[in-house]
Parts: sequence; C-alpha cells; structure tokens
Amino acid sequence: MLFVRSKRFYISCVLIATLMLTACTNKTENAAANNPQSEVQQIEQLKIAVPTDAGPLNIYTTSVDFMTELVFDKLFGPSPYVAEPQPWLAESAEQLDSLNWVVKVRSGVKWHDGTPFTAEDVKFTYEYYRDGPVNRYSHHVSDVPQISTITLLDESTVKFTCAYACPSLKTVTFADLPILAKHIWSKVENPRKYTDLAVGTGPYKLVEYVPDQYYKFEANENFFMGKPAVKTLYMPVIKDQTAMFNSLRSGEIDAAAKSVPPELLDTFKGAANIKVTTTPELTIAELRTNYEKFPLNIHEFRNALSLAIDRQTITDIVLLKHARPAFKGYPHPDSPWTNPNLSAPFDAKQSQSIMDSLKLIDRDGDGIRESEDGKKLDIRLAVSSAEPTFIRTAELLKEQFLKVGVNLKVEVMDAGTLAGISSERNFDLIIGNIGAHGVADPDQFIMSHRADYLWKKGLAYPEWDNLFEKWKAESTIEGRKLVSFDMQKLFNRQPTSLALFYPEQNWAYRSDRFDSWIQSPGFGIFHKYSLLNEAGRKIATGTK
Repeated sequence: MLFVRSKRFYISCVLIATLMLTACTNKTENAAANNPQSEVQQIEQLKIAVPTDAGPLNIYTTSVDFMTELVFDKLFGPSPYVAEPQPWLAESAEQLDSLNWVVKVRSGVKWHDGTPFTAEDVKFTYEYYRDGPVNRYSHHVSDVPQISTITLLDESTVKFTCAYACPSLKTVTFADLPILAKHIWSKVENPRKYTDLAVGTGPYKLVEYVPDQYYKFEANENFFMGKPAVKTLYMPVIKDQTAMFNSLRSGEIDAAAKSVPPELLDTFKGAANIKVTTTPELTIAELRTNYEKFPLNIHEFRNALSLAIDRQTITDIVLLKHARPAFKGYPHPDSPWTNPNLSAPFDAKQSQSIMDSLKLIDRDGDGIRESEDGKKLDIRLAVSSAEPTFIRTAELLKEQFLKVGVNLKVEVMDAGTLAGISSERNFDLIIGNIGAHGVADPDQFIMSHRADYLWKKGLAYPEWDNLFEKWKAESTIEGRKLVSFDMQKLFNRQPTSLALFYPEQNWAYRSDRFDSWIQSPGFGIFHKYSLLNEAGRKIATGTK
C-alpha cells in the first residue's frame, strides 16, 4: 500500500430515536486524528533487529530516520517523498503569499515526559535548526529554503516568513523536520554531545539503550493518534548480516531491518511463517566522484565515465536482477519531484569519442589513455570491505572502464577509513548508497549543489548558478518543479554522482508474530505508520 493524496471522508451518523432529529456530520481527517474511531488489538512485543548502533537517537548524531521517527513527530507526515503529506503535529498550514505561511498546531498533545506540546516548541525548533550547529535538517530553514523570521501568534499558531519564495514549505520542510521539546533542548549547549535518551511526542518512548547491544521502546499510550499496535519494541543491534538472518530463521527475532541479500531470497520465501515484502526503495547505489581532481574536474569526462557503465550487466550479475539498472540517472525516478524524462545510457563508443575529443589518448599502445602531458588515466576507486555487493560491482566497473581506456584501481578498506577519506575529500571515486533524503527530496537536491556533495558553493558553475536564480524566483510548486527538471537534465549530462542501480529492498519478517506492515516510500515497511492503530494508519496513508 503506497501513500496517496489525502481526501476528505464522510461518516454518516444516523441517530434513530423518537425524540431526536436525524443528523449527519462530516468528519475531516483532523477530527479523526483527535478521536481515532477504531483500534487494533495490541500485541505484547516485537523483536526487530537493526544492523547499526544509532546512539541514543540524538538527531544531531544519527541518520537512521525510521528509528528517530518512532520517537519524534513532524508537522506533516509521512515525508517529503509523497505528493501530498498529511497534517500531523500541525492541524493546518496556510500559505498567505509567496513568503508567508501560518501553521496551526494540535492541542492536547504531550511530550513523553508529560509536558504539554505547544507552538513554542515549533518556533524554538525551527530557530534552533537555523541558528545552531548544522545538522541534516538545517538547510530546510537556513538556506533551501531560507526562513528569516518565525513569529508566535498565540499558543497554537506560528507564522513563518521566508527570505525568498517558499511554495513547498508545507510539502517538504514541514514534512521533514522533527520537532524538539523546548524545555529540554533550550538547555543543551552542544547538541552533538547530548547523550540523554530521546524524548518526543511520537508513538514510542525510548526507555532503554545499551550501546552496540539493543534498544527498548514502550508504546506511548497517550499518543494523539491512539494507542500503538505493539506495546514493546525490542531492537537488538546485530551488525553481522549472517547472524541477523540466522536469528530470523530460528525465531530469535521477529523481523530484520536490513534487506535480504539476493542469494538468500529463495530460502526465506520458502520458509514457514516467514514472509518477504519487496519495496522499490528510494535509494541509489552511486559512484561518487571527486569533481575537483583531474580529470574528474572535466564535465565531459565524468559524462564519458557514465556512458562507459553497463548498468544492466551489473544488475544481472551482482544483484541477480533484484534491482533496477539506473537508466534514469539521478535523482531517484520514483520520487514525485523527479523529471520522468531523464536518461543515463550505456554507450562505450560515445564514451571513447568524448575522451578522444578531450585529447585523452592511448599514446603508448598499452590500452590505458594518457593526458597530453603523459599522465595515465589511473583512477582510484574506494569501496567498503563490509559491502560485498559493492566489491563485486567494483570488479565489474574495472573491466568496463578498461574497455574505454581507463585503469581503475580498486581499493577495499574498512568503513571507518572510507568515511575518513570521504570527509577529507582524499579520493577519486567511492561506491556507496545515497538514501531518500538525498535522492527524493527536491530541496536536498538543490542543497547538495551548495554543500560539497554534488557541487561546492562558490566553485564556478555558471549554468547551474543561472538555473538556481531562476528556481529561486519561481513562486509556485509547479514552476519550481519545471526549473528543477532542467537542473536534473543538466546534472545527468555532466554528473558528479554516477547512478549505478536502484536497489530493491526485500524485508523479511515472521508473519505469525506480526503481519500488518505497510509500505511508505523511502522507509520500506519499518516505520511508525506500520505500528499505528487502524484509524491512525488510515489517516497516515490517506485511505478511507
């Protein structure tokens, strides 16, 4: 089940009594949210294994969104990756003009410690993100878009004023930023060193965390969407892939929050009491380039490398066809914000022709091209030793690049070392994954060109700069979308991230323990909306 556009629904209330009038009252989603109509029977516990330790769920130090969103809520939900997010902590958001928005927040909501949630928390959160240390949410307030003033109109109403047009504030920003408790975070001087257990308004309270061992969550019985469907979530940290799936097979855990590798799919699909749900995840396996180093600093050369990649062969051999070749390039084609006409073709002859035109030629006949000053095209490719799929992909890329005269030197290293060379920009190429926030959020695509990832702010790129100014001047979502489509075309003509494949996620779980998982774009099946009561699930998915 995918999230779809919200619609009003109507409940006909026929009161049959001799002395009473017959009445019908239309109920909106907002009313249903405050008064959930139906409940699902709670089960006692689910054990969901997670592959990484995300710390005490401090949003400044973790990027595991599905876990933080068990605890925290946003103004709108489920995410910016759908066409029309639903009101969540907000009752409504009204655009007054191109620069101003007014948000009405829900009443009666409480933080996990019992403190009432108010518009003060919303104002504080957005100012804290804007003016404090940078985190993954900051740009949605400080740059793309840029919110200049946040005014508290009353205890339940906040006004946002932007520095330039912000037509997608509701559909993107309000649907992405988790709200923080002012009474807690106003006392935090260094958020990156904050280690207390997370406190939010969400359906689950984080009650215990043991580093590298487990998380324990308890249901928030006063959650504004009604009691969650599971009383206790126990999440052991199982970093070893083999150990995790053996635990699922033996029944030690109820679900694995890691995609089943292609070679194990048949085993799990045939196992008793185990189901596998496939979701087209909003993730791209990418070949990230250091666009400041020769010859990768040449737009045409990066395009030539992209043309040299036989994505179909990589998908067939490495992924056993359990992924889609990235023929549409970057960003992810399933996002409602992506140009449907993008293309990243395989054309080795065209790749060779471009390199010839750049005077990158095999001058000594050894099969490796050289620059005009005699420097061979030896390019390093770094890959994590913990990612066997990427290692096998790197081996195929080495063969494919050699066919067009580029010598790829594959360097396998531990994840820590890889993270280090990435942050220091001491690399040529890196294979990795980029998730939904990077490839399905339209504002993040813009920001990635201003934050060193896809490009660096201040580094000359007049074509892009012209489009960015045009994008800023647009005051409607549709106008912005058309300009961003042009940006995406430009990017795929001279990419700094070469899309390899769109991973297919296969989620395995024990259906005899819990079988009510639902899909959400960018999150698969493991997210808080799967764990809501029936009324909350309907509102979250926009269904009747």
